[in-house]
Amino acid sequence: MVELCARANWRHPLGPASNIQGKDKYPVVQVAYEDAAAYAKWAGQRLPTEAEWEFAARGGLAGKPFVWGDKFRPQGKWMANTHQGHFPNSDTGEDGYAGIAPVAQYAANGYGLYDMAGNVWQWTSDWYRADYYQQLVTAGGVARNPQGPPSAFDPDEPNQPKRVHREDRSSVPTSTAHATLWARAARARSAPAPTISDFAA
Repeated sequence: MVELCARANWRHPLGPASNIQGKDKYPVVQVAYEDAAAYAKWAGQRLPTEAEWEFAARGGLAGKPFVWGDKFRPQGKWMANTHQGHFPNSDTGEDGYAGIAPVAQYAANGYGLYDMAGNVWQWTSDWYRADYYQQLVTAGGVARNPQGPPSAFDPDEPNQPKRVHREDRSSVPTSTAHATLWARAARARSAPAPTISDFAA
């Protein structure tokens, strides 16, 4: 279940009264874009572009509606922790998990990566621009490893710069770094926001 909680952060994902004790096998949530980027830099890495994330999520598959293939539930099998019920406030847990699942509870993709669809949102380095891929098509040819637009533009909020995160097609501020449980890898947009100053490994 998605919860928007005042003063939530990665150490207190459901608000000040919560903690991460016993959550060692769970994904880190409630992380703003700036903090995810800072952590990647601290680790000597960077956030992937949206195209890099999509390539990795596909695990070698191309042209499939889901990162694992053609059917949402092949032979009735759950392939990812997804939200069942009324989003965002009621997850019935038909896939075995109401809310966030521990990592690696479903099969890895062809590259050996887990949780590339469902469970939680994952930040990319791209600015969000609703018409970015249409611009690439209009420019002609095939875009090889697109690096994202040079700036953000969301027609719904034209004065709010936003970054792309993956798993859902919705808009939340980057400070609202809560998790969503959604089936299919898709684009979402989020606005930059204050960072969590005590972000640590």
